[in-house]
Amino acid sequence: MKVLLLIFFTFLSLFAKVDISLSHTNIKHGTSFAVILQSDKNLSQAPNVIFKDKTYQMFTINGSIQNYEVFLPVDYHNPKQKENVQVRYLEDEQLVKKNISINIIDGKYRQNEIIKVAKGKVTLSDKNKEKTAQEYNKVFKNVYSVVTLYDLTNNSTFQLPMDSKITSAFGNARVYNGVAKSYHTGTDFRASVGDEVKASNDGKVVLTMDRFYLGHVIYIDHGRGAYTYYSHLSKILVKEGDIVKKGQLIAKSGKTGRITGPHLHYAVRLYNTTVDPLQYTSLYNEIVKKYH
Repeated sequence: MKVLLLIFFTFLSLFAKVDISLSHTNIKHGTSFAVILQSDKNLSQAPNVIFKDKTYQMFTINGSIQNYEVFLPVDYHNPKQKENVQVRYLEDEQLVKKNISINIIDGKYRQNEIIKVAKGKVTLSDKNKEKTAQEYNKVFKNVYSVVTLYDLTNNSTFQLPMDSKITSAFGNARVYNGVAKSYHTGTDFRASVGDEVKASNDGKVVLTMDRFYLGHVIYIDHGRGAYTYYSHLSKILVKEGDIVKKGQLIAKSGKTGRITGPHLHYAVRLYNTTVDPLQYTSLYNEIVKKYH
């Protein structure tokens, strides 16, 4: 009997105890959530998560091959319904699949934010249609389609790019010159021309350019699928390839692009999906403080 018990407990010890948790399960459309995996044994390879038919690699927490995390986006246009999140990992060379149900709920964003701009900024000429298409292709190639597989924040929490009043929140449905055109893809901060704009976290400047809608804009890669960008700038003080630190002065605010007056438009793109930058900041900081 003792031999049988010894064999039984030895057999059990071969298998890892794995705990999987989500930051939250009622998730507003246009926001993000985190998946955390913790094992009492080393995993032979990084786990991954399947969500909305896309596969996302999980990343080590503090370099440990027992603890992993990933931040995932929920598209603004995602239907308000139950969705499945599947976590996959190897246990004793066998693939284990665990499913977790989440609820995508209404973000209750403001409707019909009325904005008046020059007619040519709403009804585009053929030339400007071509220009905006070329701009998007360049950004997609250099930013949206690129996932840096390591952390560039150095486990640093995010801060806001400037300390001023928020004049327009993420997600507001926008009506330009009487025509419903889009939703607000970032958070606007009140600013005068020339106010200081600071990097919200450590990262790498991967692109600076002058866009039709966004004006002078800076894109910063923070690693693991996360980018911030800062637009309508009057002056850019960094260049592509620069490594920047949280709080570093990177630009001066302005009124370039499609705009009614000077302000800073601050946005977050996570795995090529626009998410609420304030919610992402709060979530990221919470996870860093809890697990790092």
